[in-house]
Amino acid sequence: MDIAFRTSKLEKTFNATAVLRKAHGARMAKVVMTRMAVLKAARNLMLVPTTPPDRRHQLRGDRDEQFAVDLVHPYRLVFEPNHKPAPRKEDGGIDTERVTAITILDVADYH
Repeated sequence: MDIAFRTSKLEKTFNATAVLRKAHGARMAKVVMTRMAVLKAARNLMLVPTTPPDRRHQLRGDRDEQFAVDLVHPYRLVFEPNHKPAPRKEDGGIDTERVTAITILDVADYH
């Protein structure tokens, strides 16, 4: 999958292990790197596991049309499809099988 970042600062943080560790701690950095490897290896969003430990899930409310994967509880790696417009199913939902590019938005505890 093609991966972009919301900001250049976020991209620099995710692309330098030492910076990622400094920003989020060693345990979180390890989990982030594992999740990023899964996302990069997937041909499309549908292939990212919906079961733990990854647990890809679509968000609701003010984060509608965004997705997340689990990190160290309660944090999530939040991202959105990087398609304009997002690929849709007939029922109007996002077609995860056709999402082949994402934008990483944040590491967040949105609960």
